[in-house]
Amino acid sequence: MARSDAILERLWTLHPKVIDLSLDRIEQLLSRLGNPQRALPPVVHVAGTNGKGSVIAFMRAALETAGHRVHTYTSPHLVRFHERIRLADADGSKLISEPELAAALEECEAVNDGAEITFFEITTAAAYLCFSRRPADIVLLETGLGGRLDATNVIDQPALTVITTIDLDHQEFLGSTIEEIAREKAGILKRGVTGIIGPQTDAARAAIEHKAAETGVPLIIHGQDWQAYEERGRLVFQDMSGLLDLPLPRLPGRFQIANAGTAIAALRSLDDIAVTDRDIEGGLLTADWPGRMSRLTSGHFVDAAPDDAELWLDGGHNPSAASAIATSIADLEERVPRPLVLIVGMLNTKDPAGFMMPFGGLAQKIITLAIPGEKGARTAEELRDVAEAQGFVAETAVSLEAAVAAAAVDPLIPPRILICGSLSLAGQVLAESELA
Repeated sequence: MARSDAILERLWTLHPKVIDLSLDRIEQLLSRLGNPQRALPPVVHVAGTNGKGSVIAFMRAALETAGHRVHTYTSPHLVRFHERIRLADADGSKLISEPELAAALEECEAVNDGAEITFFEITTAAAYLCFSRRPADIVLLETGLGGRLDATNVIDQPALTVITTIDLDHQEFLGSTIEEIAREKAGILKRGVTGIIGPQTDAARAAIEHKAAETGVPLIIHGQDWQAYEERGRLVFQDMSGLLDLPLPRLPGRFQIANAGTAIAALRSLDDIAVTDRDIEGGLLTADWPGRMSRLTSGHFVDAAPDDAELWLDGGHNPSAASAIATSIADLEERVPRPLVLIVGMLNTKDPAGFMMPFGGLAQKIITLAIPGEKGARTAEELRDVAEAQGFVAETAVSLEAAVAAAAVDPLIPPRILICGSLSLAGQVLAESELA
């Protein structure tokens, strides 16, 4: 049997476009596979711009604390493709094994028989195949991009849908305004299936509510039907069923309060899948989601940094994510002041000015670089020019190691370094840190 990485490389060649939103191709492939998506346990379908992965991480941790068997599908991966597919097991879900992944990919490739199909579509079909063949109590399913025409939107009757915070991202595929993007994301809503709505702008919420009214979808909406906030070092969650006094999430960052709240609202809305308050507490304390406000304490880049520097990593890459990250950094600054240095690499489909803006008044220096090995990366010089146009002190670096080594600002105070701007960049940092 071929290794999965060789099969994945072949699958990239089956469609000339990386992204081509449609359901026709995957529906045809799934039909030839025997429609495995119709043989799944109850599905929670999650869409949104920011927070999808964290919401799923909180839900999975709580469900597994409760003893439920959970399949999970997320994207993109940071280091290895296997991260996208977690299969239920008696003692908690595990990343799909190499033999299982290779076998599923080979089966999908053979059945597809060279037909035009995108990488995401055929690998999503492989995930459905794996999920259909191993018993589980629930599937947590994250959209890849959008919602209405996303390859995950072939589940006719999910148990629940969830829409996390929506912001401008992927405008070339989803629309140029918040309203247009929200309408695309709201395409996962299904008649008669409850939709959990995370924090939204007024424009996004109005678009979602309009779609729900058209489709006949009952909504449970942040700020109206539920709320979550920090009070005296605790997370307080309140909905129509009452109030919960919970520990703060293990995942760092103030923005995780909203993500945890969205997950709790979803967990409390599941029918026939019991989750107690104690299970929710356990989920908050054990959830893990690498590459999102992650503190790096060992490895190659920590060794390369100035003495006693703090090194943080976040894969956020749009203005809304940047605002959330900047708020978290400001909280750190309030507790322990340090000069903040950003190391930024971004793809050319992203908005560098919008991403950098929230760090005004926080970052003392921005070091830019081209993401190593990424054909679609912005150049270090282009990113530096954007930073300087916004008033930042900025310089370029030829590598991540050089950027980290150049992060000293004050000879007397160790810097706080944040590597950010791209999930691809975050994945490379984690991969090299693991190899160190």
